[in-house]
Order: sequence, then C-alpha cells, then structure tokens
Amino acid sequence: GRRTHTIACESIVNCAGMWARQLGEKAGVTIPNQAAEHYYLVTDTMPEVQKSWPVVEDPSSYAYIRPEADGLLVGLFEPQAAAWNVPANHFSFGDISPDWDRMAPFLEKAMGRVPSTMEVGARKFFCGPESFTPDLNPVLGEVPELRNYFVAAGMNSIGILTAGGVGRLMARWVATGAPDMDVTAMNVDRFHRYQANPEYRSHRVVESLGLVYKPHYPSYSKQTARGVKRSPFYERQRAAGAYFRDVSGWESPGWFDDSPPPADGSAKPAPRIEKLSWGKESFFPFWAREHAACREQAALIDMSFMSKFLVQGRDSAAGRLLNRLSTAEVTKKDTITYTQWLNAAGRLEADLTVTRLPDRSPGTEEDRYLVIATDTMHRHVETLLTRAVEDDLAQFGSVSVTDVTGGLAQLNIQGPNARTVMQELTSCDMSDAAFPFRACRELDVGYGRVTASRITYVGELGYELYIPAEFALHVHDRVLAAGAKHGLRQAGLYALGSLRMEKAYRDYGHDMDNTDSLLEVGLGFTCDFTKEGGFVGQKAVEAQRTLGVKGLRKRLVQVLLKDPEPLLYHAEPLYRDGVCVGDIRAASYGHTLGGAVGLAMVEDPSRCPVSAKYLQAAEQWEVDVAGRRYPAQVSLRPLYDP
Repeated sequence: GRRTHTIACESIVNCAGMWARQLGEKAGVTIPNQAAEHYYLVTDTMPEVQKSWPVVEDPSSYAYIRPEADGLLVGLFEPQAAAWNVPANHFSFGDISPDWDRMAPFLEKAMGRVPSTMEVGARKFFCGPESFTPDLNPVLGEVPELRNYFVAAGMNSIGILTAGGVGRLMARWVATGAPDMDVTAMNVDRFHRYQANPEYRSHRVVESLGLVYKPHYPSYSKQTARGVKRSPFYERQRAAGAYFRDVSGWESPGWFDDSPPPADGSAKPAPRIEKLSWGKESFFPFWAREHAACREQAALIDMSFMSKFLVQGRDSAAGRLLNRLSTAEVTKKDTITYTQWLNAAGRLEADLTVTRLPDRSPGTEEDRYLVIATDTMHRHVETLLTRAVEDDLAQFGSVSVTDVTGGLAQLNIQGPNARTVMQELTSCDMSDAAFPFRACRELDVGYGRVTASRITYVGELGYELYIPAEFALHVHDRVLAAGAKHGLRQAGLYALGSLRMEKAYRDYGHDMDNTDSLLEVGLGFTCDFTKEGGFVGQKAVEAQRTLGVKGLRKRLVQVLLKDPEPLLYHAEPLYRDGVCVGDIRAASYGHTLGGAVGLAMVEDPSRCPVSAKYLQAAEQWEVDVAGRRYPAQVSLRPLYDP
C-alpha cells in the first residue's frame, strides 16, 4: 500500500507548477492556476537549421518558432484556448489528443511565417497541459492561510525564462521574511478564494492563454468570468450608460456615455470602446466631462469595490492594535485618518484609512474601527490584520476582524458643490464648523442611515458615504435627485484616476510598492513619532529621517508633459539632461493641467540625493513616449493644489 512520511521543516515552498493548486488545496491554500491545452508541432529534419538560432516570436500569427533536435518547433498561443482537466484527474508525463479541427487554421498561419516548415513532414503534433493564472502574473510569496507556506508557481509558460529571477527572489523572501523586489502584482495574496472555483478557472483560462500574444492595451479589461460581483448600483449605472470594467472582480464603471439617444427613437446602443489603442480613445470626451464636473461642480463615484474591515475590541484593544500598526495616530474619536502600515524595515505594506466610528449609543465608549484599503490589497491587508491580532493577543487583548466589503456600499460625493448636495440630503449640520475635514458622523439620508467621512482622494471638498446594502439604492437615488440642480454628474474610474493623479495622491501597488520607504514616497507627514507605543517600522523611518535630504537617494515625483497630445500609462523612461533617472510608475491625463500626468520614482545613477534643488538644477526633463522624447515638468509638490 501507499506509505506516508512526515517531514518537519521551518518553511515549505510549493513549486508544483500545474499541480500547485491541488497541492495547495490539501493545506487549505488558494492558488487559482488552471491548465489549458497547449500545442506545438515539431518538423522532420531540416538540414539548414542550426541549434544556435534564437527563438522567433510572431504575435500576429500567435506563434513562436525555435530549433528542436534537427528541425523546427512551431508553438502556438491561439487567441481562444481550451481549458483542460478542470475537475482535476490524475495525469502525468502524457499527451492530450489534439483537436485538429480547432487548431488547423492557427497552425497553417504559423507555419506560413516560415514556409519551409510546410515542405517537410511533421515528426510530432503535440498537445500537452500548460497552466495559467487569472491575470497572467506569477503566483509568488507566503500564502495568507498558513504561515511559512510559500508558493512559486503560475509562470504562464515562461518558467524557464523567469526561473533565475524567481528563484533568487523566493530564496531571499523565505530567508528574510520580506521580498526585496516589487511583488505587489505577483503576491499570492492578491487572489480571492472564488477565483479557484472550477467554473471561474475554466472560463478565465480561455482568455488568459489567448492574451499571451495579444497587445495589452491599457484600456482593455478582461472579458471572461464577469458580471457576477456587482455593487447595489449596477442596474442604475447600466441604465445611465456605464461602461463597466473588471476591478478585482467587481463590475465598476470606467466612464459613462452621456451622448443623446438616436434621433430616430431607437434604443441607445450599449457603450463600447470603438478601437483599442494607446491614444485618446472614443470615450475621452465623456471622461473629460466627468473630470470637469468634479473640479467645477460635483461628481458621484461608486467605490463599493474598496476593501472594508470592521475591527472591534474590548477595553480599547482594537485602537491600541491599530495604532501600533499605523504610522499615524488613529484613535481620535469620530475621525478618519490617512495612514500607512510598514514592516520592521520601514518599507511600505499598506496605504489606507482608519476610521474610529461614532458611538452607537450616547455616553458609551465603543472600540470600533473601519479600515479601508484598495481593492487589490484586500487579502494582504486582511492578513496583516489577522496576524497582528494573533501575535499581539497578550499585549492588546481580544480583537475581532470582520470583512464587511460586500455589506457596505460606498459612494463618494466630491467637488465644490458637495457640501450643498449633502446638506439637502440630511438634517445634520454639514457646515465646516460642525463637520470639519476628517470628521466622521452617522447621518440620516431619507429612510436610511449612513456613515459619512469628510475626506478626499481627488483634491476637492468631498465626503465618503458607507451605506448598508439594504439602504444603498435608496440613498443613491436620493443623492442623484438632490445633486441634479447642483451639477452633480456620475463619474467613473477614469475620472477618479485623472483627478487623483493631478493632486499626486498615491496608490499602493501602482505608484508605490513594498520596496519603498515612507520618506521616499513623500508620506512622512503621516507619522506620529510621539504617540504611545510608537508604530511598526518607526526606528527605520527615524534613521532615514535623521539623514535629511542626504538620505533620500530616490524620491517619488510628479511629472507633467508639456505637449497636450501624447498620453502616459506606465514604464515610460524619464530623462534628466539626457540621462535616464527612472520611469513612470502610474499615469493618467490631467484634464485640468492640460497634459498627461504621472508619478515617477527618480533615482540618479550617480546616487546623489534627490532634492528640490536637484530637480530645479536640470536644464531639461523629458519622457520617452513610444520612442519620442517629450519635454516635461517635474515637481515634488502637487502641480494641482488649489
């Protein structure tokens, strides 16, 4: 019979490749990779082939071609794949019966790239399993479910190419407990449990393999495994012309088509992007109007996709624990606080807000907090919280963490007219004196009760409303009705992105990552160095702080193109007097500023300090956009700062 053995070890790394998901399931670990059929043909002998020839890739033919034995191998990444072995059965070192009818047109086109391959016989037409992840990024790191259980899988058919880098990264991660490279897009904790469902995997892998050789247009949103995670406002938004994007599985409006209906009285077609590109696309005017509405009047933005955790304790345990995690002082009553969480080395782990919620009964002292984090860091933040609770039970006492993301809808009302709109919605006093910046109150809106915080992520007067799901539609409709006469417009995530980028507001996982320090990204103002008990990573922050500007060899800066036509997205090189000193980490179009705007991490090759003087001393700043350099303005301070 089968014998089992137990091996005691400090850490385990799941490198089981295609079988990583099944192995992980045995330990209750979520790894949502899925196998698909992968095809290649090996020709008979071709005397002219040399083993030193490189791999040739032709995405337009969905093909790669390389020497194999004494012939050529023609491999395929067809635009629509076929999932394989979804209800997993035992399989190893075998072939899958090829689907000739489906693959023949792709194979013929690929072999047409090298016509001589069609003049010799085929030694083998092979179909075997190859696994892919839902977002085509690797699955790396320590899993949320089990300490010291690491994963290095999900290489999406480029395991040999990435093996050296992944191996080095994982060795450091296991040995030290923290990665020394940006892993925000690769960390295993970005995935949710539902993404390992068989139906989700089988639908998404068809698209994932097909995207290997397709252009990754910036406005493209995954099309498969969609339409299930919806905020309560989905149908209202669809009727208003929303174009939905996949936001961590949520259906969230990217923009709203506000064009008039056809003159002939026919139904208005569903909004769409006419042609994917890297230029100004068909929705650009809609986006511009939403942006302007927020700057000049008011905008309503659905942010229900944000991760929300209710943290509660006894005898101030929750507040003391959160205060220890947070760089800022977060225990002030009825107050929302923008803060960061760091690791012991002073590197960023999370960028979020912590709100001490109003007491539900007069005269009580409740220990309730709402932690709000970006959607992509949901399980990362949840894991930081739950592990802090486990580790610090003896120090802080009993604390509970509850994921309330689906139970609380979130609407943001932002813009100069936001207070006027809010005052029409509630009997509570919304004046600046009664409801100052960072205040949090429970309000009446119609029949509903909402938690409102005065905070902004766009650089204007604004409020965030957290609404129990059962009241969400009622409150939504009341907001639109009250805002109609004050220029309130529904806005999507493109407007949110351009508004926050003009103000140089940060977003962890996009323009900040786990390799950055608090001072390098310009968020030192969030630190309270005098609060009781301090915060995680404080010694490291103070050590860098004592060095002053001399200790800042790299810094996050805002970049604005002076030419209004080109757009910025990500990874465009930034030049200072002809020398590359960084690249654009995240960007949008500044409709108010009049050009593409982004955030870049500047690090001079000479390792000199990056100061305001360093920026001003440059004769010319430029950004390379598609091979052409454009003049740019660079600043440590927000270029939009009303």
